[in-house]
Amino acid sequence: MSDEKKMTAGRRDFLRKVGIGTLGAGATLATPLIAPAHADSETEVEKRKARYRETDHVKAYYRVNRYPR
Repeated sequence: MSDEKKMTAGRRDFLRKVGIGTLGAGATLATPLIAPAHADSETEVEKRKARYRETDHVKAYYRVNRYPR
């Protein structure tokens, strides 16, 4: 009987420690994500550059996936 209680208590301690470790790891990993965001600056050339072109392969994609024109 006492062996069974020791095993149960050992299992509980293990699960408790794993839970605490998981919370600590989650807090450590989330800390860098909380930092304030700032945008990268663009040069004048990048601002004027053409970005999207409706080329033949883009038109084919739209046609195959039945996107409205």
